[in-house]
Amino acid sequence: MAKHKTRALALSYATVIYNLLEGLVSVGFAFAAGSPALLGFGIDSFVESLSGMIMIWRFSGIHDDERREQRAVRLVGISLVILAAYVAYDAITALYYGDAPQPNIAGLVIAVVSLIVMPTLYLLKRRTARVLHSRSLFTDAKQTLACIMLSVALLVGTGLHYTIGWWQADPLAALVIAAYLIREGYEALAEQELCC
Repeated sequence: MAKHKTRALALSYATVIYNLLEGLVSVGFAFAAGSPALLGFGIDSFVESLSGMIMIWRFSGIHDDERREQRAVRLVGISLVILAAYVAYDAITALYYGDAPQPNIAGLVIAVVSLIVMPTLYLLKRRTARVLHSRSLFTDAKQTLACIMLSVALLVGTGLHYTIGWWQADPLAALVIAAYLIREGYEALAEQELCC
């Protein structure tokens, strides 16, 4: 069990480091290109790193008590709701003001890299959560799944904008993702059982 706890901690550190780097690069390129879609993606990376930090707190404790697990589930649930609120706000604002995603090769590269890194982290987190019977790590994996979905939304939205000029695809996909995040966050906050 100690081996799996160490793996969970390593996955959490990897999540935080990757998301902080992704966020910094995304925000930097967003300001350079004036891209609100990429700025939203970058800020989302910072919110996602919060979930990883909660997992570091959860698995770095000496004792594996039930209260620590329950608090971690609730904190990750709160971070899912925060992420949902931001994604929904960003999407609604983009639709209302007509903020079309700007052509940005850096944004496409960041989204592709995310689609390579994040599925691996997601699968490893789910597998480790199952072995540890950790509801908090399972909920954190849902945060990673949200990153995958946002990366797909960024690619699809930008692709549809380039090919047929339908820039609204990006914020509409983001609203669907926000609904998913709210549901998962609510379930994490309402969940009483701690097993996966």
